Amino acid sequence: QVQLVQSGGGSVQPGESLRLSCVGSGFILDDITIGWFRQAPGKEREGVSCISSADRSTYYTDSVKGRFTISRDNRKNTVYLQMNNLKPEDTAVYYCATYRFSHCGMGGYSQTYNYVRWGQGTQVTVSS
Repeated sequence: QVQLVQSGGGSVQPGESLRLSCVGSGFILDDITIGWFRQAPGKEREGVSCISSADRSTYYTDSVKGRFTISRDNRKNTVYLQMNNLKPEDTAVYYCATYRFSHCGMGGYSQTYNYVRWGQGTQVTVSS
C-alpha cells in the first residue's frame, strides 16, 4: 500500500525539541518533494516547510526559521522535521505530504491543493 507513515510528536515544555518522521511506504521518497504542514484547532492548515527532490533545497515559513530543520535520510526512505526551541504557538497536528512538483519554489509549497498524498498526522503540544 502506498502511503506516508508519520511518527514522533508528543507533549513538551517551551524551549524543548521534538523530531517528526515521515516514512514512505510503497514508494521511494527521495524522488518526491515533501512538505510539512500543521493545523491548530480552529485554524487553517499552514505550510511549515518543504524539501525539494530536484536539488534538496529547503523552505520554511517565517515563524519557524532558525528553529525547524527539514532533512532526508534516503537509506531510511524518511523525511524529518527537527523542531527546536518549541513555543506554545507551535502546538498543532503536523502532517507530511507529497508535492506535485520537483521543486518547492514551483506552484506554491504552502498551498494544500498542490499536495497529493498525506500522512495521518501527529499531535505536537507545547505547554508549561
